[in-house]
Amino acid sequence: MPMATDRPASDTVDRRAGALDTIAAVLPIERRNELAELLTDADIETLRHLVNEGMGENTLRALTSDLAYLQAWSLAVTGSPLPWPAPEALLLKFVAHHLWDPQRRASDPDHGMPADVDHSLRSQGFLKAAGPHAPATVRRRLASWSTLTHWRGLEGAFTSPPLKAAIRLAVRAAPRHRRRKSAKAVTADVLAKLLATCESDSLRDRRDRAILMIAFDSGGRRRSEIAALRVEQLSAEAPIEQKDGPPLPSLAIHLGRTKTTSGEQDEVVYLTGRPVEALAAWMAAAKIDKGSVFRGIGRWGTLSRRPLDPQSINAIIKQRAAMA
Repeated sequence: MPMATDRPASDTVDRRAGALDTIAAVLPIERRNELAELLTDADIETLRHLVNEGMGENTLRALTSDLAYLQAWSLAVTGSPLPWPAPEALLLKFVAHHLWDPQRRASDPDHGMPADVDHSLRSQGFLKAAGPHAPATVRRRLASWSTLTHWRGLEGAFTSPPLKAAIRLAVRAAPRHRRRKSAKAVTADVLAKLLATCESDSLRDRRDRAILMIAFDSGGRRRSEIAALRVEQLSAEAPIEQKDGPPLPSLAIHLGRTKTTSGEQDEVVYLTGRPVEALAAWMAAAKIDKGSVFRGIGRWGTLSRRPLDPQSINAIIKQRAAMA
């Protein structure tokens, strides 16, 4: 079993945290210190390079998350940070640790991820569910590993026949059934019930109402996109004229490159009417004219300067659903 390595010195962590601040807009703020301990100087420089190259924010967040996991796994397994490029044997070990047969594990405790590695990752919050990883997760992390290797100007063994064969055989040995992530989509009638729980003029109700309406009326945005929304992404559009009523306010949200766009294509969504009014009411009440649109609210109604994270968006929706 590899000996655990010492954490980086505090001044090194502080320096790395400062470097991460330069790309904080595209990284999870609450994990900055954790990332500063796990990532090496070369890792951070690679991420800064990707930011300068214009990589999409969501893609970069996913890369950073995968890199942090890979570094934590490497430290638990070898006692050292990831080697660049990674030898084929280490890639095969990664597959063996993450794609394994639960039935075989029941009779052979040494099958799959070793107990000490599992404990290390679980204690740091990198592992939560029991059992092997989903094949898609393993493939994504290997793809991230390959991308980061490429951006360092190196070649890896990610396309080697032994690695491909190992993944293919592991998937066959431990098939996983697809499960729907959501049993029921949010429809207009469900949204109406959620909105009925936030009809007051309180700051919290105004914020939650705007979140619900923006997320629904913009085509079902991801939690990460709602959490990351900034004033600079909003632009007023010409009002929509009506024959039998006043003009409807209109707004464009510039999302940039997302998981459903590629290349130089930027995604823009347009809102009209009630969601625009709800957003304007929230921003006026909270006096938000720059930076993050949706922010935390303290117990006594004080507005935080920090943006909500995707988990907070999820918690808000669940809370409103429980109230409906």
